[in-house]
This record gives sequence, C-alpha cells and structure tokens, in this order.
Amino acid sequence: MNRSLLMIPVLALGLGLAACDKPGPAQQAGQQLDRAGERIRDAVDPPRGPVERAGRAVDRALD
Repeated sequence: MNRSLLMIPVLALGLGLAACDKPGPAQQAGQQLDRAGERIRDAVDPPRGPVERAGRAVDRALD
C-alpha cells in the first residue's frame, strides 16, 4: 500500500518532465514581449538601490 502511494507522485513527476520540450514560436514571442516590458519598466521606474537592482537581476535570471 505504501509503495503504491509513493509511486503516484513519482509517476506524476516523470510525466511532467516528459512533457517538457522546446518552446514554440508563440512562447518565444511571449518571452520577448516580457523582456521588452521589463526593459520599459526599468526605463520608467529604475531600481532605486543596489538591493533592488540585484533583485531584478535575479528575477531575470530565474525566468
């Protein structure tokens, strides 16, 4: 019983990873729009200090 309950999340994780593939053109276009929006936001409302700049850099790196 415990093994079968443990296998459910493992299988779900495996199926989720198997579904990942190369991004399509629509997803790439969306990412480019997101980056353009971030650049506009930085131009209009620049980060005020080093911590905020670092936070935005981390946000971009994780995206």
